[in-house]
Amino acid sequence: MSHSGDEQLSARERDELDDLRQRVNALESGGSSRAARHHPFRSLGSVLLALLAGLLSLLSVVAVWANSVVQDTDRYVGTVGPLASDPDVQKAVTNRVTAVVLARIDVDALVKELTDAAAQQGVPPRVAQLLGDLDGPIESGLEQLVGSTVERVVTSSAFETVWADANRRAHAALDKALTGRSDSAVELEDNQVVVDLGPIVGNVKERLVDAGLKAAEKIPAVRTDFVVLASEDVGTVKTYVRVLQILGGWLPVITLLVAAAGIYVAFNRRHALIGAALAVFVAMLVLGIGLTVARDVYLDHLPPGASEAAAGSVYDALVRFLRAGVRALAAVALFTAAGAFFAGPSRIAVLTRTGCRRGIGGLRDVATSAGLRLGAAGRFVHRFKRWIGAAILVIAAVVLFTWSYPTTAVVVWTAVITLVGFGIREFLDAPEAPPADSSVQARP
Repeated sequence: MSHSGDEQLSARERDELDDLRQRVNALESGGSSRAARHHPFRSLGSVLLALLAGLLSLLSVVAVWANSVVQDTDRYVGTVGPLASDPDVQKAVTNRVTAVVLARIDVDALVKELTDAAAQQGVPPRVAQLLGDLDGPIESGLEQLVGSTVERVVTSSAFETVWADANRRAHAALDKALTGRSDSAVELEDNQVVVDLGPIVGNVKERLVDAGLKAAEKIPAVRTDFVVLASEDVGTVKTYVRVLQILGGWLPVITLLVAAAGIYVAFNRRHALIGAALAVFVAMLVLGIGLTVARDVYLDHLPPGASEAAAGSVYDALVRFLRAGVRALAAVALFTAAGAFFAGPSRIAVLTRTGCRRGIGGLRDVATSAGLRLGAAGRFVHRFKRWIGAAILVIAAVVLFTWSYPTTAVVVWTAVITLVGFGIREFLDAPEAPPADSSVQARP
């Protein structure tokens, strides 16, 4: 049937004709596939390339994370900055600073100062002796005073500033910890990355003096390290991260090329696309599970005295963008596999497409009966319908590939907008019928 004849068919007849053509093409491609089964290495190569693409996608996500959080100081500070408001981190910092401050206050000297002052006032010897036995109560009260003061400082906005500045300075150590290089003189000691909370100690000192505790004036300016990252396996992790860092931004490109090669050599390229997408999804699932297992292993190997709750919060913050990347790529893989499936000749796919076409066609008919005229736009879309669909997919792919750090929400919205684009294309696909004098006469 000619193209002009197709234009005279009703929307339902054109839908059925398109589905029939797709089924014929599928049968023809299936026949050619069966005829070419004497080339098993081609199918095996496609499968192996799809599996390799899945593995490389896993490494790509880790590489992008390593090149962003580990090397980008601003992004690192933006990642760990919210930890200043985390209750577990605040509690661990409070305990650490309180211990440092108490270690610099001589309780015995305070008691002696108190007894001497009492003696100068001429108090009875019995009272002076009782004052000398107040070491325990004074120490307990001092701990409460210092602890409450430190807690007020740590929960204030001043701590957020100190925390961000300290982590900015400590980022060079993290870079050295996970990549093996650093542009500063910072050295990694005992496989630990620490931040200096000395400014917090100074703030606490000023508040204690203002509260009347003159002994706090003798607290010296002291470096107070708080461990952000500590593990005996840092050296091993450093080797792998360094390799990923060298590959850098090339891994995603290589992954796409490998997946494209696997699809190209396959007999049924639509099935190969579904297989490659599912391989990537499984890889993201494995990586997500691996991050959860790695968290438990890391917490089980913390140094003695370290806060497990705070360490867990720090770990979650450091891998937050990595997990977001895992979820985003998994969503892309699922949408790709679903799209390839519903573009196929299966009964479910055909019924779905037919239902969507009829629904949109009915909406178009209602709009047309209300006076809408698509005119040249409808003819243009009908003529270049396939090219318009390809352009929509290319634009969606470019958006996702060029987005700095796409999240699951970005992927979902891109998919929704893509479907809307296809819906608009289908709505505009309405060629006008030819004039009555040039129409083909119907047979009796």
